[in-house]
Amino acid sequence: MFASFQVQLQIIISMAKFYCKYCGQEFGNVRTLTSAYCMRHPDGPNKGKHTLYEGSEKSQYTCKFCGQQFNNLRSLTSAYCLRHPDGANKGRHSPALVTVKISIDLLFNY
Repeated sequence: MFASFQVQLQIIISMAKFYCKYCGQEFGNVRTLTSAYCMRHPDGPNKGKHTLYEGSEKSQYTCKFCGQQFNNLRSLTSAYCLRHPDGANKGRHSPALVTVKISIDLLFNY
């Protein structure tokens, strides 16, 4: 039973996608993501590294400042937000994080 769980976990990890919360770029692992410079970093283009988006993959992403929805993280982070805390169109949309609880039973009942 434990070996089966390990295999399932390895498959899930190998299929994982990691995204930058500033630009929405997809990476295959966290190490690559956090070592590369980000064109949309808040400090300016290439002045800071990508930062891990800690939310889950969704069919719709919502801006935490204005509530506008987008089909993907890259679209959300590329558009300017009218309700950004720095002022209208002074910053880009930022993803709202939603806590999702996954039951361990779901991993075993496939």
